[in-house]
Order: sequence, then structure tokens, then C-alpha cells
Amino acid sequence: MVVGGGLAGLAAGLRLAESGRIVEVIETRPRLGGRATSFEDPRSGRVLDNCQHVVLGCCTNLLDFYERVGVLDEIEWHREFFWANPPHSPDRLAMAGLPAPLHLAAGFLRQRRLGLAEKLRIAQALRIMMARGRRWRVREGDRTFLDVLSELGQTAREVEQFWSPVIVSACNLEVDEVAASHALQVIQEGFLAHRFAAAMGLARGSLLSLYDPARRRIEEAGGTIRTGVSAKALAFDGRRVTGVVTDEGVVEAAAVVSAVPPDRLAKLCSSTLRAADRRLARLEQIEFSPILGVHLFFDSEFTELPHLVLPGRPTQWLFMKGVDATGRFHVHAVISAAQGWMALDEAAIAARVLEDLRWAFPSVRVPDPVEVRSVKEKRATFAAVPGFDRLRPTARAGAAGGIDNLFLAGDWCATGWPATMEGAVRSGYAAAGAILGQEGLVADDLPTARLSRWAGLSP
Repeated sequence: MVVGGGLAGLAAGLRLAESGRIVEVIETRPRLGGRATSFEDPRSGRVLDNCQHVVLGCCTNLLDFYERVGVLDEIEWHREFFWANPPHSPDRLAMAGLPAPLHLAAGFLRQRRLGLAEKLRIAQALRIMMARGRRWRVREGDRTFLDVLSELGQTAREVEQFWSPVIVSACNLEVDEVAASHALQVIQEGFLAHRFAAAMGLARGSLLSLYDPARRRIEEAGGTIRTGVSAKALAFDGRRVTGVVTDEGVVEAAAVVSAVPPDRLAKLCSSTLRAADRRLARLEQIEFSPILGVHLFFDSEFTELPHLVLPGRPTQWLFMKGVDATGRFHVHAVISAAQGWMALDEAAIAARVLEDLRWAFPSVRVPDPVEVRSVKEKRATFAAVPGFDRLRPTARAGAAGGIDNLFLAGDWCATGWPATMEGAVRSGYAAAGAILGQEGLVADDLPTARLSRWAGLSP
């Protein structure tokens, strides 16, 4: 039994089904995908993503999952990024054909919003982040990323214009909140290790369209997926988990994979069960950080850019989705680490995002939107604050004891990754691998480029 039909649960279910195990995945909601999915807007009837989720080239196991379910061709790759620089046209950061870490160097040097001295200080910090290597970043888990940036001589403006737009979007926390180990992983693996690592993939259609093929693949392999079925408790006989109590009755199981968030898992566990497995002891200590997605629809198209980073603004990213079937231009704005937005109503949210839009495009007339739909994900990701990694449980109980047929999955588990779709898939693969007695991961990381290794970024 796999409890939870998000990416972690689907990855676990897929690997188990492909290995010949009889597997059943249950999901409370009527749709699959968890927090990285879509919904039908009751106001307009449109299918909208709850937030814009992206895949990077370094997300090897997520790409493996997409390939297995047959949707890899539905991902559109972008190798250049646009950064707002009003009143000038946006800066363009393109990936060149050079090996890492030089593949982004030319584009970085052409950034007009940064002065030469600022570029040199940022480049020196990046060089040090390579030279100190991966073991160093792991040791920085008890400090914030801002602590490290300050130590490396980064100014407030360099943090605002370069480091924050990258890290806040990737880790969903401000640089003075996020554990340095998580932020450093984004920089080392996403920008310095391999030239394809930073390539950004976006789904051509809705996120939901990626999951129906996953359902079909699992069912073709002999598995079952049931949506609209709620887990009420994990059945425990004092030694083993014997199944799952659902709103449709008890389903017996030889093994159970919990692929739900930690607060949901806590509600499924009795005090006796939690006392029997120390992985379950500190679930309430895991905190969350919100994300706000804002869909805006305009009567006219005012830019041909595919996306835009807004450094120094409350709205961090704009994704231009094109003109839809109704003839309206669709812009999806994303605000990560959105604690200060959660109390705002939709009109106030729209006004703030529109202000950022007009700041980003000063040379054109940005009209008022004709439709706005905001989506608040108050518990979008775990909060990877300093010390968080000590709270992350492993997929299986291990030699230290615990419940040997209860397996944990979810991006919040000990994946070695930040709160990402890649981390979710890795956790699902790891849980399935533990059941099967196999290696956890299916796809290897991208190899570290020779020049990056020479600079200190050891494999």
C-alpha cells in the first residue's frame, strides 16, 4: 500500500509495480500530483496549475520518472534566462557550449544591472564555493546562507540582485532563513557542476496532464490507483503495520509506504506506533513555507518573453503562458517565501503583482488584467532552516530498530535534496528500493565536469 498520490507516492508505486509487486496507491484528492498539480477553476472552468513547477537538467530521477511514464516529450527546455533591468531591456543569461563552470560565464559578464566590481565579487564567491567542495556544504547545515555570503564578502546589493532571486525560488526561504547547505547545493549542482544542469524544463500543458500517463503506466504494470480514498490510520499490531484504515474500510498490506507530508503522517499514527519508531517522534517539529501563484489574464499580449526574473521585487518570477483558447494572454506570477502575502485578499495580491509587472515592462503599456486567480499554498514546502536535516527521516527503519515494514517517502525525508520534485521522486524510489532490497536511486547524478573537478568540486 502506498498512501499518497503525489510525486513521491507515484514514483514508489511505479517502481514497485514495474518490479512485479502487487501495489495499491490511494490518494485523498480526486486528482494526482499532490502539491505539484492542477485544478479546474470553478470561476472560469480553466485548468490551472496551482503553481509553476519547473524541472532542471540536474533533476535526473524526475526526468527518469517522466521518461518511464512517457511524458518526457511534454517538457519544453529553456537554455536562456531573462532578468528584468528597467528602464533598459532585460538582461539575457544564456548557456553557451563551453564546459561547466564556464557555460554561463559570458552571459553573466554581460549582465548590465551589475557593475564590474560586483561581478568580480560574485565570481570570487562562486570560485570559493567550488574550491571548498561538496563536503564543505554539508558541514554548513547549521548556518544560514546569508552567513556564508557575508563571510564571502557579498554586499546587500549583490545578495538582492543575484543570490536571492536564485535561492528564494529554489528553496522557498529567504537567504537569511535557509540552511546554507541547501542553498549551496543549488549553486554547486545547478550552476557549477555540469553545463546542462541549469537548463529549465516547463510542461507544455498543465501539470495534471503529466499524471494520467503515470496512472496508466502503473496500472499496465499490474498496480492500482484509487483517488478520492482517504487514509484514516495506519493499522498497527504492536510489531508491524498490518495495513491502512481508509474511509472505505481496512486494506491489509505486507508493507506500507507513507508518501504524505509529516503533519498528515502524524495524524495517521497512534501514540503506540509513534513510540515504536523513532523516525516518527519529531514530525511536529517540521515547519513549512508558503508559495503564492497568481494567474493573470489580459486582453492583449504585451511581451514575447517566455519568462522573466524580477530581482529585488516581491514577485520573483513571471511565466508567460501565451494566448489561451479564449484569446486572453496568460501570465503566471510566482511568489516564493510568501509569508507576507498570505493575509492579503485577491484584489490586494493582484495590485501588488501588477505593480511589479509594470515595473518590469516600463516601455510598454501593461493593461489591467481582466481576470485574476490567486492560489495560496500555505504549506507548500518544508522549511529548510539551519539544523533541519537532523529531522529528516530515512525511508526504512534501519538497524537501530523500528517498524521494519513501514517505509517513508516525501521530499521532506532524507533525500539529500531541497524541497523539490526531484527530491520527492528520489524519496519514492528510495522507499521502493528499500522494499525490494535494491539501490534507492534509479538515475545517476550528472557527472561533474572535468574543469569543475579541477576547481575543487569533487565528485
